Amino acid sequence: MRRYSKPLADLVARDANEGDTRLLITDFLCEGLGYDKYEDLTTEYQVKGEFADYGIRIDKQLVAFIEVKRCSQKLNTKHLRQVQMYAVNEGVEWMILSNGQVWQAYHMTAGLPVVIDLALEVDLLGDASLATKVDGLFYLTKESFKRRLMDDLWRARAATSPKSLAQVLLSEVVVDAVRKELRRQTSYNADSAEVHRALRDEVLRAEILP
Repeated sequence: MRRYSKPLADLVARDANEGDTRLLITDFLCEGLGYDKYEDLTTEYQVKGEFADYGIRIDKQLVAFIEVKRCSQKLNTKHLRQVQMYAVNEGVEWMILSNGQVWQAYHMTAGLPVVIDLALEVDLLGDASLATKVDGLFYLTKESFKRRLMDDLWRARAATSPKSLAQVLLSEVVVDAVRKELRRQTSYNADSAEVHRALRDEVLRAEILP
């Protein structure tokens, strides 16, 4: 992290192009995250006439795509849709976006439609402590992918996401428990439909509901 902070800051300061950003990212993937340049990484991976910037292979199995943008460009949903297309066509679960400074890892669950979850985001030049950044980046290492630790992180994030918790709170067993506790505390005997409506419409924010 300390070794790459200055070169990265210099790239950002001079608004370096995407090619120069890739040079730094390649070195960071190899020297910082433990990938072998020749065994684990493949560049310009062709997917139906398009080319992904990097593919990551673990034990010769393609496990993730990386899409790189110039260091001064803010990552957005357009970039995510681009790498998502590669992942869908190749049946790959993990997608990584990076401009050298910000690293985002997304998990894709196949289906109609596919479900995309942000599992990790690390800003190398952000205000977080060095230890916090290192802990986050560990999940992007070769060792982490080999041990499927990214999968564990995604499952934990998905299980405790606002949408998942909202579904639990609106489940029949929880609504019934709330109804009983409400009656105990207030002596008001609300029915389950009334409690469900109040939780859905007045307690939980509409945008997180399934």
